[in-house]
Amino acid sequence: MADKVAPAKKQDFGSDQDVRWCPGCGDYAILAQMKKVLPTLGISREKTVFISGIGCASRFPYYMNTYGMHTIHGRAPTVATGVKLANPDLSVWIVTGDGDGFSIGTSHLMHLCRRNIDVNVVLFNNQIYGLTKGQYSPTSPVGKITKTSPVGSLDTPFNPIKMVLSAGASFVARTIDRDTKHMAETFRRAAAHKGVSFIEVYQNCNIFNDGAFSHLTDPKTKLENVLYLEDGEPLVYGKEQRYGIKLNGLSFEKSAIDNDAATDEFLKHDVHVVDTTFPLMLSILNEKAGMPTPVGVFRAIERPTYNEGFQQQLESVTAKKGEGQLKQLLVAADIWEVD
Repeated sequence: MADKVAPAKKQDFGSDQDVRWCPGCGDYAILAQMKKVLPTLGISREKTVFISGIGCASRFPYYMNTYGMHTIHGRAPTVATGVKLANPDLSVWIVTGDGDGFSIGTSHLMHLCRRNIDVNVVLFNNQIYGLTKGQYSPTSPVGKITKTSPVGSLDTPFNPIKMVLSAGASFVARTIDRDTKHMAETFRRAAAHKGVSFIEVYQNCNIFNDGAFSHLTDPKTKLENVLYLEDGEPLVYGKEQRYGIKLNGLSFEKSAIDNDAATDEFLKHDVHVVDTTFPLMLSILNEKAGMPTPVGVFRAIERPTYNEGFQQQLESVTAKKGEGQLKQLLVAADIWEVD
């Protein structure tokens, strides 16, 4: 009888490398929750891969005792696509940031979502370039004063949730670095999803953009500003659930709740709606003054994955034509000999 394999623990997924982020950085919380969640998934370290681009978040693969690749700026989705197509049995995670993912890597990330490749994307959004010392990023708010925008940024920021929904991502969620239990559960749900999963993590850069999300993490203001999305539940929030979200024409509006029974009057969240209108409206909710920031799963639908279709095509062609010969492929076209 074979020896029983002991269940993996959190420390099994941590590497022997010293973690080198600034003290107090939100990245530590994300790393800790990832190492906590992975042993619960039933996937071995040998079948887990972390792929990163460039930025503070890109150090992530070094700190995981799994396979990993530190790639070039913005191209992590492209490399991850190749990894998943070459070995469909692997659990592939992409770690990126608001600069890496939504600047030079925008098109790569959008095509990943469009194709619905079965990988997980964790985007650290601190609304700043941290590794290069504090320039404004594609998600920095208008008016943000930085080293490259000394009198305030004029750029309208990207909305990551809105963009990936528009590109067809089948699982879309948002969480916050200081809300560790919520973050862990979000990671678990993303890992269980079949297709591309995108998780935006609001992450504090305490050196170059400290307090960017303090209104969502400060116990004094959090409940008044965070709308937790729960499938099948009404969109209500605030201390003692005092407010709810209603539909007024083609937009959402905030309304006070007079009594418990009144919650039936408010919209209910549904992550399984195929039409993107509802989650897209949620994605821009916090862009309107006085409205809360949605946190949780915006969308979780089933649709065919690119990697499954690719595998089916590969098997079909192989059955008809055989496995083929690499040498024949190399000499199939015109070739030249150079002396």
